[in-house]
Order: sequence, then structure tokens, then C-alpha cells
Amino acid sequence: MELRVVNNLLRGSGRPAGQNHGARIRARLLEVSCMGADDALDTFDTSIQGLVEGEAQARLADYGPNSFAREKKHGFLYQLLKRLSNPLNVLLIVLSVISFVTRDIDGGVIIAAMVVLSVVLTWVQEARSNNAAEKLRAMVTTTATVLRREELDDTQPDTGDDKTGEPRITYRAVRKQAPIEELVPGDLVQLSAGDMIPADVRLLSAKDLFINQSALTGESLPVEKFATAVAGAAGNPLELNNLAFMGTNVVSGTAIALVVMTGANTYFGSLSGTLVGERIRTSFDRGIHRFTWLMIRFMLVMVPLVLLINGLTKGDWGEAFLFALAVAVGLTPEMLPVILSANLAKGALVMSRRKVIVKRLSSIQNFGAMDILCTDKTGTLTQDKVFLEKHVDINGNDNERVLELAFLNSYYQSGLRNLLDIAVLEKVEMYADLHPERNYRKVDEIPFDFQRRRMSVVVEEEHERHLLICKGAVEEIFSICSQAEVEGHRKPLVPEDLLRLQVVTLALNNDGFRVIAVAYKEIIDPKRIYSKEDETGMVLLGYIAFLDPPKETAAEAIAKLRAHGIQVKVLTGDNDAVTRKICSQVGLEVEHIVLGSDIENMSDEGLADMAEEAAVFAKLSPEQKARVIRALHLKNHVVGFLGDGINDGPALKAADVGISVDTAVDIAKESADIILLEKSLMVLEEGVIEGRKVFGNIVKYIKMGASSNFGNMFSVLGASIFLPFLPMAPIQILVNNLLYDFSQMAIPTDNVDVEYLQKPRQWDLKNIGWYMLVIGPLSSVFDYITFGILILFFHGWHNPALFQTGWFVESILTQTLIVHVIRTAKVPFIQSRSSWALLGTTTLICIIGMWLPFSWLAHAFSMVPLPLTFLLIMPLIMVAYIALTQWAKSRLVRRFGLN
Repeated sequence: MELRVVNNLLRGSGRPAGQNHGARIRARLLEVSCMGADDALDTFDTSIQGLVEGEAQARLADYGPNSFAREKKHGFLYQLLKRLSNPLNVLLIVLSVISFVTRDIDGGVIIAAMVVLSVVLTWVQEARSNNAAEKLRAMVTTTATVLRREELDDTQPDTGDDKTGEPRITYRAVRKQAPIEELVPGDLVQLSAGDMIPADVRLLSAKDLFINQSALTGESLPVEKFATAVAGAAGNPLELNNLAFMGTNVVSGTAIALVVMTGANTYFGSLSGTLVGERIRTSFDRGIHRFTWLMIRFMLVMVPLVLLINGLTKGDWGEAFLFALAVAVGLTPEMLPVILSANLAKGALVMSRRKVIVKRLSSIQNFGAMDILCTDKTGTLTQDKVFLEKHVDINGNDNERVLELAFLNSYYQSGLRNLLDIAVLEKVEMYADLHPERNYRKVDEIPFDFQRRRMSVVVEEEHERHLLICKGAVEEIFSICSQAEVEGHRKPLVPEDLLRLQVVTLALNNDGFRVIAVAYKEIIDPKRIYSKEDETGMVLLGYIAFLDPPKETAAEAIAKLRAHGIQVKVLTGDNDAVTRKICSQVGLEVEHIVLGSDIENMSDEGLADMAEEAAVFAKLSPEQKARVIRALHLKNHVVGFLGDGINDGPALKAADVGISVDTAVDIAKESADIILLEKSLMVLEEGVIEGRKVFGNIVKYIKMGASSNFGNMFSVLGASIFLPFLPMAPIQILVNNLLYDFSQMAIPTDNVDVEYLQKPRQWDLKNIGWYMLVIGPLSSVFDYITFGILILFFHGWHNPALFQTGWFVESILTQTLIVHVIRTAKVPFIQSRSSWALLGTTTLICIIGMWLPFSWLAHAFSMVPLPLTFLLIMPLIMVAYIALTQWAKSRLVRRFGLN
């Protein structure tokens, strides 16, 4: 398979064409798997040093970006149909068609205008939301370590058989961080623990490489991979141990790999049509869905009743039918999609200004509903800056050789360098003393993994002697040591020595130091390749002790989160002594620390009880962190998890809202819903508050819509029974509804009471139900008072147009102004004020509502001018209505804690 054939097969990383696309991808992967490393490089016209930059750019233009639509983008027609197929819009479209068929042209036009308004506004808001989300996501990039071939500057003339004397060009491999989207077939990438596999790759070299393929295969355990060719490869490419696939991640080990497939031509890309779909609905999504269908069912019961009552009592079935249609429109909360989109978009933008990037807009509500935050210790409670303070022997005395070997171990390891390695390498005087590049040569390394909790390098000293240097968790290093060195003398280690040795490490831990043990082994029979089986018979040399001081803001941030109803729980892989010290310094009360070994054999129910009570968990494995979060779910908690390490991926996925930072490893950023541009609990607290504001403003619209519709039911049914004419003209109901919808467009800008933000907010149908049952009928009381005034004082019984116009004005005023009462648990205008935008829209609609009967539009809307006396009475009705509603709302708040 020559490069031109590869070009034809791979060209275009866009949308796959044809049903056999997946089969072709599998065939290509199988073919590459059979090749040796050199043949694979030749096939893709590359070298072990990688591609030159110009060739990489040319291939990028040819193949396209290494990406595919994770959330499929559809064309104009599909998006239009999707929005029109919303149950609320379908209902309005049907009603509009019926109006046109029955020659109610005015009604049909108004209903159609409402559909257009809803669709256009929703479309605009969603477009703004998506564009904002894309810009925010672009701030968080995932990169790969790629090798690129670079021409050396000191090119020399050729002195070989070629007599031309032309310069011979030499190259070197240069490592660089490149966005994953810019990788092309033929690129060479370096992989280490925590990396996402950036494309479908053929391994050229691998060292203790374990890949998590659960995203593609569902396997819970990592799979070991090798670089050797697979003779006669056939069957499922996922089962081949020299291939790695986009969508998986490195658990441990290192590798150099050749990029074979990119974008939609990857195995993962070929499955994207089945993998990409609607996200699982949150409790909030399900609540919105239930509310929508509740309103529709409510309407399906009420509309036939209105039709029958008016048809039987008035005898004009045609007019009764049009009135019933108008009532159906009035009961439809058609602006709900617009309000949702606008709130989410505004929330995401505000949160971005507070250094919180929302990857998935739907996660904002869960952010506000979160009542437990689980977090790692390092960098969250601590400064994320580790200082190497001590290097001591097994007796706790300073020892320079401990630092020397620790430096060599950190210097030569090629995996992910953590904060501890960085702190060791900052001892620059060691570099000057050791001259590692001149005095040592790296032979091999045994990468870190979370089972061994240690890593080793093998270096060659003078006289070709091999030295294996290992550093890691104290207990794990103890387990592989048979000797200890003190002041240059070795002595055997016996089990009784361990208790004595632990006294030194425990004392350091209790002082807040994180302790790493250092051991070595002189290799008698040198070899080229080493494995973890060689980590035996080691000599324990001593310890390096790090100080990771607590952040100055940690205690304040924890107190603020607690004040806002969020419990903070620490889930760490660190030991219990260090964890206890740090927690006490930041104000976390620690009565008992639960260890990973404590929960190993515990039932899910038992762990759920313990997880609620305990605040700190230490020495947890990655899966144990995720298990603690799942246990908290059993107790109906909304759980967030803040992490940035390789071992945090499972917990981030298990949480209701996964939170990471932009400096996190790839797997953490990929698993997160929220990205913090600053790893601080203070920033997190600000994001939580904004999430609650978004939720609060959405619920305001739902409460107002539910109570208004429930109250209208009593008013319309009662008036239809006793009046000899329709209580309001159909066209007036439609105009009323259109004006009311416009007045609510400013809700996303509204202020939210500080008290509302003090605790987590979850979807509560009971809360909405009480507002419907209490506030709704109150509006009907004042409707009937208005009916009485119109009939008794203005002869409305004999003047249908006056009656209908009077109720139109009263209705638009009451349901528009009452938003200021329902939007807060406090006294409106005095203790709590709405945003200027909401105040402006509601005031404008009230003015328009009173102006219409006197305007040039009055005749078109079947209205007549109202008596001045009636208009003077209206403020009294408004004040009484607002006062009574405020009293009822206050009773609800006091008795049921509703707000």
C-alpha cells in the first residue's frame, strides 16, 4: 500500500461516504498491523524523526483536520423542522391552520406570528449559545506530543563518493506540542500516562504500555500493548495489540506511535454516527419535559370543556370553536424554549468572565444544584507548587546521595512529570554536580502505574555498569527492598525493621510532608530491556520530603461553599497523615479518615452511609474515587468532582458535574463538563452562584406560566357559564398572549435574591404545584371582581365589546405586573427589585395594553374605548391583587419554605 494509495483511502477527514466506510477502515488497520515498523514508516513516507513541518501542513490541507462532529451539525432544513416539531410549536401550527381553514384570518396570522417569534428567538438564542460555547471550548485545547523533523543549521559539504561537493542535509527530531486537530497520517507522536490517544496509531515502540479502551470496547481493565508486528492480522482491529485508537487513553507506560488514521477515518470516527446522540437528560431536563406535557394535557382537558360550555350556552358553535382555539393558545407556554436558551447562554458568558468555562451548557443547572463537592487535595487545598525540603537517610539525617539518585530518576523518566518531579529537577545545582548527559546514559525505564505506585529508570555509569533507581510510595518501596544503606554501609532488612523505619516517615507526614522513598540496585548482569520483575532485592537509601503548603484562600473558600450549602469532601490518593495535616490547616474537621482499604470490601449501601458522614478519604485508587461518588448518588445527592490528574478520569465521569482545569492532563479535560481557568475553590464558588441564578430565572417563568394558566382556567370556565356572550374575543386572547410573552423576554437578565442563592437548587414540582394551587385562583378572584364592576357599574352585560375590552386590559395588567411578586420571596419593589430590563418590558407592555382600546388598532382587535372611571378603578384592583398575592406567597414561604 503505497502513499498515493493511502492518500486515496484517507483523503478528507470529513463525513464518511458509503456503508462500507467502516469495513475499509478495518481493512486498512489490519494491513498496517501486519507491517514491521520500518515498512509502516516507508508506507507513509515518513521517518523515525517524524515529518518536516512543511509536509505536515501540506498533508493537513489534503486530509483535513483530525476531528469529526461529536455533536452532529445539521443543515438549515433539519434545524427548522426540529424547532417546529417542538410539541408547543406543533400545537400552535395546528391551531393556526385551523384558524385559516375556518376563515379566522386575523387569529391565524397572530398564531403564526407567535410560532415565528418562538422559532426565530429560540434559533437566535441557541445559535448565540452554541457560538459562545464553541469560543469557550476553544480556550481549552488538547494537545499531543509530536515529533517533527528539523534541518540542522550546521550543514557540511558531502565528502563521500559524491564528487559534486553539494552539502549533505542532516536532520534531528524535535518534540513539540501540537493541537490534536493538526495531526496527519505519517506523524509520529509520543505517548505517556494520562495522554488521550490522538488518532488511530500503529505502535513503533512501547514500554509497559497499558491502554484504557473502555470507551470503545466496554472493558473495565486496561489492555497491554506492544510494538511488534502481528503476522496474518485478521478479525477485530481492537483486539490487535500493536494498534491504539482515538477515544482511548494511556493508563501507564510510554510509546512512540505512527499516526495511521485521522478524523472521521478513525475507528472511533467510523462509529460516530452511533456514538453521537442526545445526552442523557438531567433531572432538570426531565422536569421541564414533564411541565411541558402537563400544560398540554391541562389544555387538552380544558379546551373541549370551553368549547362545549360556550357552544351549548351561546348557540354559536363557530364562535365557540374560535374562542376555544384562542384559549388553547393562551394556555401554551410557547416561550419556554426561548427562556431556557437565553438563560443558559447568558449564564455561560457570565461564568466565562469569572474564569469558569462551560463545555456543556446543560451542565450549568447541575452546577447550581450541586450539594456535595468532592475534590482532590493537591493544588485545590494546597498551592499546587511543591517544594523539596528534605533529603534524608532511613534515620532521618541529611543525605546528599538520596537527592542525587532522586534527581537522576526524575531527569531520565519520559512519562508524565508530576509536581514532585518538577520540584526535584528545580535543584539545578544537582545538574551541575552530576552532569547527567556526560556521566550517565539512560538504558531503560519502568514507567509508573497506580498498582505499583513507583517508577524506575536504569542508567549506565562509567565502566558500563547499570544502576536501577526507583522512587515511589513508601510502602511500595519497602516491599521490594531487602537491604538498607546507612552512612555508606548496607545491612539486611527484616520485617521488624519496618516499624522502626515507619517512625521516621510518619513523623515527616505528621509535619505535613509528603514522603517519597528512594531505592537503588546495582545490576550484576546488564541487559538492554528491563521490566518490573527487576524491581526486587533493592537497597533502601532514604527519603525525599516535599512540602505542599495550603492555599491562603482555601479555608475562606471552604467556608463560603459551606455557607452556600455545599459540603466539601476530600478524595485523595495521598496518605492519611499528610491529608489530616492539610485538612486541619484549611478548616476541614477530620474526625475519621476513611482509607481505600476500608472500603475495599464494603457494600454499596454501607459505603453510601459512610460517604455521607465522612469528610475525608485517603489512599484511594481511581476506581475507588468513582465508587465513593456513585455511593453518594444512592443518597440522592448532586455530586461534583474537581480533579486534574490521570487518576481522576473515572471520578469526573461518575460525577453529576465533572470539573477540571485547563492545565489538567488530557483525560481529565476530556471527561469534564466545566473547566476552570484558575484552580481555585474561590473561582468554583462564583460559578456555582451563577448556575443557581440561571436555574432561578428559568423557574420564575415556569411558576408564572403555571399559576397564570391555572387561574385562567377558573376565569374562562366561570365566565363562559354565566355570560350570554364570549368573555373575551378570540383575537383579544391571542394579542394578550403575544404581549405577555414579550414582557417575559427580559427574565434572563433579572436579579436573583441573595437568600435564594444560599443553598443548592434542584427541580421541585411540589414548589411549582403550590404556586399553581394558591396563586392561580387568586388571579381568578380579581377577574371576577372585574367582571362584577363591568356588569354592575358599566352595563357590561348589555355591551359585550366593553366587557371584553375591560377584561383584556385587566388581564394584561395583572399577569404582567404579578411577575414582580412571584420573582422573589421578599416584598417586591422594596426588599427586592427586578432588573431594569424586566422592569422596562413589563412597564412597556402595561402601557401598550391600556393604549390599544384608544388606538387605531382597536377596531381590528374588536375593542372599544374604556370609560375613564374604569381606568381610575384599575390601580385599586392592581394594588389589592398584588397585596393579596404577596400575603399568600409569604404564607407559602413561611409554611413550606417555598421560594
